[in-house]
Amino acid sequence: MKQFTAVTAFLIVAGLFAAGAFGGTGQPENKGKGQPDPLASLQAQKGGEITTFGGQYPKSLNYYLDNNVLSAEIFGYMFETLLSMHPTTLAYEPGLADRWQISEDKKTYTFHLDPDARWSDGQPITAEDVRWTYDAVMNPKNMTGPHKINMERFHPPEIIDPHTIRFTAKKVHWKNLQAAGGFHVLCKHAYRDRDFNTINFEFPVVSGSYQLGEIKEGLYIKIKRRTSWWDAESPRNHGKFNFDTITYRFFAERTNAFEAFKKGHIDIFPVYTSRIWINESSGDAFFNNHIIKQKIYNHQPIGFQGFAMNMRRPPFADLRVRKAMAYLLDRRKMNRTLMYNQYFLHRSYFEDLYSAAHPCPNPLIEMNTQKARTLLKEAGWRVNPDTGYLEKNGRRLSFKFLSRDASADKFLSIYAEDLKDVGIEMVVDRKDWAAWARDMEEYNFQMTWAAWSAGVFKDPESMWASAEAQRKGGNNITGFTSDAVDALIEKQKTIFDIEKRNAICRQIDQLIYDDSPYVLLWNIGYTRLLYWNQFGMPDTVLSKYGNESSALVYWWVDPDAKALLKDAKKHHTPLPPRPAEIRFDNEFKP
Repeated sequence: MKQFTAVTAFLIVAGLFAAGAFGGTGQPENKGKGQPDPLASLQAQKGGEITTFGGQYPKSLNYYLDNNVLSAEIFGYMFETLLSMHPTTLAYEPGLADRWQISEDKKTYTFHLDPDARWSDGQPITAEDVRWTYDAVMNPKNMTGPHKINMERFHPPEIIDPHTIRFTAKKVHWKNLQAAGGFHVLCKHAYRDRDFNTINFEFPVVSGSYQLGEIKEGLYIKIKRRTSWWDAESPRNHGKFNFDTITYRFFAERTNAFEAFKKGHIDIFPVYTSRIWINESSGDAFFNNHIIKQKIYNHQPIGFQGFAMNMRRPPFADLRVRKAMAYLLDRRKMNRTLMYNQYFLHRSYFEDLYSAAHPCPNPLIEMNTQKARTLLKEAGWRVNPDTGYLEKNGRRLSFKFLSRDASADKFLSIYAEDLKDVGIEMVVDRKDWAAWARDMEEYNFQMTWAAWSAGVFKDPESMWASAEAQRKGGNNITGFTSDAVDALIEKQKTIFDIEKRNAICRQIDQLIYDDSPYVLLWNIGYTRLLYWNQFGMPDTVLSKYGNESSALVYWWVDPDAKALLKDAKKHHTPLPPRPAEIRFDNEFKP
């Protein structure tokens, strides 16, 4: 799931589509059509359009092929999973399956598809579709790398009857129910005769709440609400999926998107750049509350971001060089001079697993040129007095930084100067999103900026298991390998107590930290949101665990607010303010 930060998109490590994340072991909280969503408003109205910033144009909308947040989001609107999840309790609920059983040994999972479930062409959704999707993901020819991990845990599923399918796990794993119930099911009769690796922007048959509408390559993608969606009238969907049209507009640079937002071409704009939040979110539209500016505090898990180093080859195969790279990044200076001290500095790969009860033991890495020089000397690098650059065996310590966003330049220029000061040459290699993604799939990079989202239920395997270091298109982009981490990953697989698993993840975190696969950067613990004041929304604004994309699920166009905004803009008059801060726990009353 890639979300957009100041300089790059989040690479998906775990999804939190709309309101929840998968994990745990629970039986269904209810059966049948589910209970009403406690976050959805009874005042929600259907209709209208919302336009949001989609980032850079994706190379594919097939989430199985392009492992990023935008593709996951749109794909999730079009295709459904066997199970869903309660947005506040995280208990499993019906999806395409209206009921299911788990064997006592926790290895066999039997799903009964809802007999009402239909594809958009009217044909029933069957166990054949589930099995075909499994086979497509597992086909070695298909570039579905990260998604194979979950499916590999099972023998090929058994079709019991047209509406019943059974998954049998090879081993016990706390994530098996999520894996079997949480993958998006595709339509066999619509896609079986196509090359799966070329299914990118054409999805003629879907099952979900939205289908693709107009696409203008590089500019925008529209998705249209399906009035014939088989599950539209279920209690669990009342007050949700309200917009007739959701438009994603694409810009190569976030600053251009912000200008489009201020002109009214974009309706909702999450701010990932402190300069915009502090200095540029002002003026008449903000003063008059035509545009609302809010900080949203909820329970969205905190991921991490950093400069990923490819450990598969020199120079970053050497731990001493990697540690030196961390000591040469002046994060405090960047936070102070470029980001108005808005961010906390990372010292963990699992930030939200630490608290007063579990303080983080990892020391905060500070800029320290002398330590860096010492490490580089120990690694055999010596300054050539003729050039001023470090050399070893006649080769200069030089590397390329794979970048795809101009907003990274101001950070990279500071870093490049500090590297040059000790004799390291960094060359910025700028590419567009599609080219960057292709290089990342093949691990054709030396260093890049990667920011990862997080899930409520931590699963370290896809990013940190040694077996994933060579899987093309996977999440272990640095090529990290560790026997000790592998052993801990194996240990946590059969533990169903989340607190015990979290304790193991803290051990894993310390081992990863010591091996320095990333130059860790910074993060914030809330969502900075701007939007035009024409929408109705729940009191919580966003969902409990979701990011700004949950607004697309729970908000609606308020005709009265829209009319008032139009009049206020025409006459330059103010509208009533909305709270500057929203705290989920204060607003949600179960």
